[in-house]
Amino acid sequence: MAEEINDNMDVTHTAEETADSDVTYYTLEEVKTHNTTTDAWLIIHDKVYNVTSFLQEHPGGVEIVMMEAGADATASFEAVGHSPDAKEMLIQFYIGELQMDDRKKDGAKEKLISTKDGSSSWITWLMHAIVAVVVGIMQRCYMKERKSS
Repeated sequence: MAEEINDNMDVTHTAEETADSDVTYYTLEEVKTHNTTTDAWLIIHDKVYNVTSFLQEHPGGVEIVMMEAGADATASFEAVGHSPDAKEMLIQFYIGELQMDDRKKDGAKEKLISTKDGSSSWITWLMHAIVAVVVGIMQRCYMKERKSS
C-alpha cells in the first residue's frame, strides 16, 4: 500500500486497487489513534468504520462506543446481539479495511455463534427459569421433610 506522510505527520492513504473497487487500507496503529469523542473509529470484522457522527445517537450511549474506539470491536458488537438494522447501518460509516498484516489469522479468529431469529436467547432464558422452579420445589420438599422429622 502506498502512503505519503506530509509535514504535519498526517498519513495520506492512497487506495489499493481490488478486483471490485478501490479500498483504503488502514493499519491497526493508525486506527488506535482515532479514539476520542471528536474522532472515533471502530474495527468490526476487519472493516474500519468512522462512527464519530453516530456517537450521540447510539442507543447505548457514547460511553459504550468509546470503550471500543480505536480498537477491534467485533467481539463486543456481536456479543450485544445487534439487530439486522443496526448491522446494516454500519455501511454508512464504512471508510476502509484493516490492513492484511494486522488481521487476526484464521485460527485465531473467534468463533461467533448467532441465530437469525434470536430464539437461542429465549430458549436459554426458559431453561434457566425451569431449573430455578425445579430447585425451588426440591428445596420446599426437603424443608417440609426436615420439619416433620
